[in-house]
Amino acid sequence: MRSENNNPRESWRVFQIMAEFVEGFEKLGCIHPAVSVFGSARTPQEHPRYQKTVEISRLLSDSGFAVVSGGGPGIMEAANRGAQMGKSTSVGVNIQLPHEQLGNPYQDVSVDFKHFFARKVMFVKHAVAYVVMPGGFGTLDEFAEMLTLIQTGKSRNIPIILVESEFWSGLLEWFEEALNGNGMISPEDMDLIQVIDQPKQVVDAIFHHYEGRSLEPSAEEQEMLLRL
Repeated sequence: MRSENNNPRESWRVFQIMAEFVEGFEKLGCIHPAVSVFGSARTPQEHPRYQKTVEISRLLSDSGFAVVSGGGPGIMEAANRGAQMGKSTSVGVNIQLPHEQLGNPYQDVSVDFKHFFARKVMFVKHAVAYVVMPGGFGTLDEFAEMLTLIQTGKSRNIPIILVESEFWSGLLEWFEEALNGNGMISPEDMDLIQVIDQPKQVVDAIFHHYEGRSLEPSAEEQEMLLRL
């Protein structure tokens, strides 16, 4: 016998999700070009990776890029902090969690989300590059999401830059041996990833990618982003 789900909360939840998208689009619509920075919420301020993230984000900001982070502590805080030191906008795309995620004080523009999937769209929508610092499951989730969107043609081809080669080398070796070696990805998919250690080289790599092309998405890419 078929059971009917008459819980009105499920229907109303659709409107809550819609509201999150509308607020995100309205608040971030003028934030471009932007670089999304990902990394661990557990990295303390005294850690060299925190300081490196501050420097990368300051350089990005002074180069004219708004910096978008997850709005929380650790690497996210460092990204927003560095952005505020520069000339461009510091953006926090915050998520409500039962623990660990508290908004950092370095956000010029802040948007709050309850749903991870709505929040992820905001990382993608206005980004011209992704910078991925060392992190845990959340960082890996975001990294895999960006890779998948570009690999499958659901998002424009923009730089995905992993910072700290020592941290990422084991994962990339596994990608090469287990995924590429078993035909689960194409060899050229590995070219979607860059590994860089020095802050200035991160910025240089982004500008190099856009030599001869606009930072703004083409009409075809605009249409692609509408179908995310």
